Amino acid sequence: MPEGHTLFRLAREQDELFAGRPVHVTSPQGRFAAGAALLDGRVLDEVTSYGKHLFARFGGDSLHVHLGLYGTYTTGTGTPPEPKGALRMRWEGPGPDGDGVWTDLRGATVCEVLTEHEVGSVLARLGPDPLRRRADPGRAFARISRSRTPIGALLMDQEVLAGVGNVYRAEILFRHQVNPFRLGRDVDADCWAAMWADLVKLMRAGVREGRIVTTERAHRRRKRGPAELADAHYVYRRTGLPCRLCGTEVRTQEMVGRNLYWCPVCQAA
Repeated sequence: MPEGHTLFRLAREQDELFAGRPVHVTSPQGRFAAGAALLDGRVLDEVTSYGKHLFARFGGDSLHVHLGLYGTYTTGTGTPPEPKGALRMRWEGPGPDGDGVWTDLRGATVCEVLTEHEVGSVLARLGPDPLRRRADPGRAFARISRSRTPIGALLMDQEVLAGVGNVYRAEILFRHQVNPFRLGRDVDADCWAAMWADLVKLMRAGVREGRIVTTERAHRRRKRGPAELADAHYVYRRTGLPCRLCGTEVRTQEMVGRNLYWCPVCQAA
């Protein structure tokens, strides 16, 4: 599932390509036909993201998209290809330079038109997003500090923290030597403050680079230039491989429906 930095980049791209101009909205598949008819031909005001959610505002109505596990956007210029398969929604517009641009949405978990009040209800259910400049980490800690749920599960709960997914969960816990099975109430305020600041840094870097890199240069085989794929993470998808710091085999166990990765020594209970 795309994590928060991917949605942030996607919102920025769509805003640059379509905002300020009328958008031709269709639903070749038919599942979003009513919503497409409501938005078709209207001027797009802006596209923003919050956590793993996209919001495209057309006046008093907003298109809300949650990609889920299988949702994807494909964007291009010129004449769009002939619609094929389960194409939920297509946007077409003149583009910022007058050239035709289009984007296709497939497989999203949510694709719906909401009123301003309904958008507010969605946002009210979400925890703070580390990519939002005025986000309040204290809101997340208020829930974490009184919870008997493991911190590895809490980090994946979008009502606690918005935008963090499986990669950032595994990597931020490793970087701060926190055992993923530690109960939320046993994570102190200083530890959480450090984790939050690191998440902000890592996720902003993810926006810039278009990928998640969590390793420090000193822990990579190649010390200069961008990190190679094999050196990008400390524990994520490294089951059975030696920990980059202590050499212990990285372990895996399912937690809240996703594979969790950790080092049993560096992140001892």
